[in-house]
Amino acid sequence: MSVTAMPHLPLVEEIDEATVSDLALGATLLGTGGGGDPRVGALMAQAAIREFGPVRVVDPQAVGDDGVVVPVAMIGAPTVILERIPGGHELDLAMQGFERLQGRPVIATMPIEAGGINSTIPLVLAARRGLPLVDADGMGRAFPEVQMVTLGAGGAKAWPLVLADESANVVSISGARDNASAERLARAAVVAMGGSAVVAHYAVDAQLLREWAVPHSVSLAVAIGRALREARAHGDDPIAAIAPVCGARRLFSGQVVDVQRSTVAGFVRGRLTLKGLDVDAGGRAEVDFQNENLIVRSEEGVLAAVPDLISLVEAESGQPLTTEGMRFGLRVHVIGIPASPLWWRPEALPLVDPRAFGYDIDPIRMEDPR
Repeated sequence: MSVTAMPHLPLVEEIDEATVSDLALGATLLGTGGGGDPRVGALMAQAAIREFGPVRVVDPQAVGDDGVVVPVAMIGAPTVILERIPGGHELDLAMQGFERLQGRPVIATMPIEAGGINSTIPLVLAARRGLPLVDADGMGRAFPEVQMVTLGAGGAKAWPLVLADESANVVSISGARDNASAERLARAAVVAMGGSAVVAHYAVDAQLLREWAVPHSVSLAVAIGRALREARAHGDDPIAAIAPVCGARRLFSGQVVDVQRSTVAGFVRGRLTLKGLDVDAGGRAEVDFQNENLIVRSEEGVLAAVPDLISLVEAESGQPLTTEGMRFGLRVHVIGIPASPLWWRPEALPLVDPRAFGYDIDPIRMEDPR
């Protein structure tokens, strides 16, 4: 069962200021350490909704055939995004540039990934332009590169692609050999723009959206956020609270004893080392990340790997943690969540399996305990 295919998931029809908080919290968990700082995106979305009103959410099956859905996101290193908070006008510039290149009308927007700032940035655009938000995304989690989306596996092109930064620089890519080439071109532009930018890309029609977008990921993020918030308020086990919602399970519990992190070519790359919290069991684990958590190993071997989700939460509070928020001494639980079944299709898996990130490891499909 997909993390977004629960039979009793309450679907969101509108997002107001209060809902944004739950959405950002849940998206941080689904973001597997990446996707940008959720606090920045939440504050931006709440300000936009306060000014322009709540955002209507539509089911991917209900999207009409009279135009295209265009995802928007932040692209770049999460640590840089923290230092260069977007103002909102970048979204207008990116969409205006996109509309000049795209021949069909834009009828809705959506997240390209379920993670951090990139689950809430589309809300800002939707509120500012009066567009509906599709209850779906292109990953069901967060991944670091442009070509790593289910939409692309289904045949969608990453271009036209338009980047905009806070200095009103706009860069357009109207063609590329393939989506991986679009990633290389866009990444070079982002580095030249200072390490972060807003991007509009992957315009999709209703048919491709219905077949290849990860459905109801916005509603899932809201449900996870609500479960975490209520567990914290009642002093309940946060992992037990979210397990029925997303199939989460505890993989390892430990204290951070080492963090290696560097920003290289627009990515935050590194490794996290944990010492087991259980004194009797002991043990150590390592988490490798490239913006997002990719592999978790213990002394027993690989515990989980992409495309399945690996997220870290604070042991005491259950607060999901981003890779840039990792620091020495934190006590954390490492959580695994099964990826969307879309990623296990033969067209999609090579885009995001461990070898796509340089690891000579076979993918290990996590069983859904629900």
